[in-house]
Amino acid sequence: MNKTFLSFFLGLTMCPSTYCQEFNKFFIDKTLRADYLFTGNKKNQFVVLDELKSFDGWAGRRTHLDKLPLKGNGRITMVDKQSGMVIYTTSFSSLFQEWLGETESEHLSKGYENTFLMPFPKNETIVTVELFNSRHEVSASFSHTVKPDDILIKKIGENNVTPHKFLLENGSADKCIDIVIMAEGYSERNIEMFYKDAQKACDAIFSHSPFKENMKHFNVVAVASESKESGVSIPREGIWKSTAVSSHFDTFYSDRYLTTNSVNNIHDLLAGIPYEHIIILANTDTYGGGGIYNSFTLTTAHHDKFEPVVVHEFGHSFGGLGDEYAYTDTPSPLYPYDVEPWEQNITTLVDFESKWKDMIDKKGISVPTKITKDNYDSCTDTGVYQGAGYSMKGIYRPAPDCRMRTNEAKEFCPVCKRALQRLIDFYIK
Repeated sequence: MNKTFLSFFLGLTMCPSTYCQEFNKFFIDKTLRADYLFTGNKKNQFVVLDELKSFDGWAGRRTHLDKLPLKGNGRITMVDKQSGMVIYTTSFSSLFQEWLGETESEHLSKGYENTFLMPFPKNETIVTVELFNSRHEVSASFSHTVKPDDILIKKIGENNVTPHKFLLENGSADKCIDIVIMAEGYSERNIEMFYKDAQKACDAIFSHSPFKENMKHFNVVAVASESKESGVSIPREGIWKSTAVSSHFDTFYSDRYLTTNSVNNIHDLLAGIPYEHIIILANTDTYGGGGIYNSFTLTTAHHDKFEPVVVHEFGHSFGGLGDEYAYTDTPSPLYPYDVEPWEQNITTLVDFESKWKDMIDKKGISVPTKITKDNYDSCTDTGVYQGAGYSMKGIYRPAPDCRMRTNEAKEFCPVCKRALQRLIDFYIK
């Protein structure tokens, strides 16, 4: 084998496509962090830039840079100004967009923090942020230019890095999917308890397929983000705590919805630590949690349902999976009956071809599918079962039960497993 051919062969082995070359052509091994405010009301929404920051290392994907992992409720696009090429894009959802489905948004304007990580560009780049409404139409769009030599891009992550340790370490940040598990409401004397809780959360996630089969592709870091007080805020009980990321129950006046709007604080505490996906554990036994796609999972750590809840919420934040439970006959403002949801595990049948139709076509299964006494608790009988996306009519789920439906379900249904595996493949292959 001559040297020229050997060099070519090794090049193919180390970088089996042009993706590696494309990353190095447009980016350096560094992260651009953009802090935005999403503001407005049900009628009018706006996106404004708060601040740009940077830190060494890029823990995100280096392949499929111009492809979306999922559609999501929003999109970020980076365009190289000189060539006009899309050099990076990703999708997300936000608490602000959920709030727009609340009646409060009809008569009140509010603002929500949102932070996104992008690879740091070598050249001048145009970044565009788009928000989509429940009909998948653009409801707000904002573009700004990033100049790599801008002296006001604040460099972070070099000093006062939050104490942390690996719970799972399988390779460098550029080769693995990097998850951080953060402490919320753990005071100095609670930190060892936090590390134990973080390990419990890690074990719960990787006991579920397809995560357990793909464990070698993940890194998990426990981040001891210390709070001044133990516990978290419960507004309905008049309890307000001084905690690391200011989380609280009663989001949108829902007792069990545990979230935070202090998103900048989350990312400030993670500066200097490689991360892509965020899980926040709250030091409380009050039941609740929340998961927002490509934003964060936040869940209680000391309720007896902690393990199934953290897995469920990670299904939202990592996998972009929708809720498969229902509690009303009326349509949710988030899911109109005449629009196909982008979430891969729920459908209105408007575009069922794009979902799991291929998984039932050859089985002679009726659409919709009846739940019987025999399959009532099944997570594996794939069909089209009415009741999902918070509505008992007009929207359907793939199985009678699933981790995305109840805490008692033993696993993700086959459709959710496939969706999660496809996403893992998107990040690592």
